[in-house]
Amino acid sequence: MEAVEKKARTKNPLGYQPIGRLLMKFAIPSVISMLVNAVYNIVDQIFIGQGVGYLGNAATTVAFPIVTIILAVGTMLGAGGSAYAAIKLGEKKDDEAENTLGNVFILLVVIGIVLTVIGLVFLDPILTIFGATPKNMGYARDYAGIILIGTVFNLLGIGLSNMARTDGSPNIAMMSMVTGALLNCVLDPVYIFVFHWGVKGAAIATITSQIIATIILVYYFMKKGNMRLRFDHMKPNGIIIKAAFSLGISSCITQLSSTILQIVLNNSLVYYGDQTSVTGDVALSAMGIVMKVSMIIISICIGIGIGAQPILGFNKGANQPKRIKKTYRIASNVATGVTALGWAMFMLIPHIILMLFGSTDENFTNFAIKAMRIYDLGVFTAGFQITSTSYFQATGQPMKASILSSLRQLLLLIPLIIILPMSFGLDGILYAGPVADISSAIIVFFFIHHEMKKLDVQIANEAGDELGVFDDEVKTA
Repeated sequence: MEAVEKKARTKNPLGYQPIGRLLMKFAIPSVISMLVNAVYNIVDQIFIGQGVGYLGNAATTVAFPIVTIILAVGTMLGAGGSAYAAIKLGEKKDDEAENTLGNVFILLVVIGIVLTVIGLVFLDPILTIFGATPKNMGYARDYAGIILIGTVFNLLGIGLSNMARTDGSPNIAMMSMVTGALLNCVLDPVYIFVFHWGVKGAAIATITSQIIATIILVYYFMKKGNMRLRFDHMKPNGIIIKAAFSLGISSCITQLSSTILQIVLNNSLVYYGDQTSVTGDVALSAMGIVMKVSMIIISICIGIGIGAQPILGFNKGANQPKRIKKTYRIASNVATGVTALGWAMFMLIPHIILMLFGSTDENFTNFAIKAMRIYDLGVFTAGFQITSTSYFQATGQPMKASILSSLRQLLLLIPLIIILPMSFGLDGILYAGPVADISSAIIVFFFIHHEMKKLDVQIANEAGDELGVFDDEVKTA
């Protein structure tokens, strides 16, 4: 009877359907979407490695911070806006949720234009800061310049995908991303090998794919979405903008931390790599591939966390602590299983993974295998950490989410990359990875353990209230 009453009260399936089924419905499309986002870069690396060589891959590694900055902004507004919209939907305030969609859309467009102009005007100095060398600067300039032209579409694709999941249509988000990825896979070899456009071809293929993905999402919200994209909802609303920024800032910090990390890492690899027989360009190219392969595993976990957010946010608004806890537990366990599997692959078959990238240079291959085994030694902890951060973000705790988002990369890994090589040279950069992973996991555990205890108290109080109501009914009867 209680379940029927709750269903009647909530109506939205996020409030009453089985958690496992809901998580599959939302997480699988989210995982596919995140994987596709990672595949955009991986596919470019594979075809550039085959068609241009390791210098081309080094150039995309140099340009990658630009991609992560765009991803940071898109994820911040998309995740923050969708978290706020999910809470409002749980509170039955559908009009506020629709206003959130309009505000997120216009913010993504305006910020995208600003980023494009700044990036193109200061492209060479930016690439120099990001670790470009005289050998790869030309390639980096060609790739990054074209990627910047597609910034608005890239941002809209990322942001609107998050909003589509909260709108109850994770399959639309997935379809847009998959369509773009398939197009990218087709265009990459055509532009690189048939038209001989090199890294420019890879970049053109990428932004073309992003434009198509964005068109699908915009059409959905204009014609079919439960939340509709309307001009009268695009008028800036200070409360919504503030909420979107505050709830999404942890996601932004995560990505910006990746950007800062990439800049420090690129420059450190070049500096310490040139002091060894490995050389800076080889170290830069190899670590770029290692980190992007790792991002496949991380992307799956981020997708699980994103898929769980609408469920967590809605049930937070509907005050259902039991469902909140169950959602977190399932998401965290699945994500940890994924990272454990990824860890096993990185440790046991790195040479097979690296064969995809086409380099026959023995120096490159040997260092890449070593880098993957050492740098990813602690990757098995990533799933638990990512889903924990997603939990705090979705339940309206931006401060905790922000602290945990910045912990691993900004507060631990970057200082370690600077400090350890002073004593251990190039190897110190590699060992910074597992030290940061395991240390941050321990800290995250204490945060989430305390949170689970708070949920247990709420669940116990809810059970006590229900028992009291039952006793009153017995006495009345």
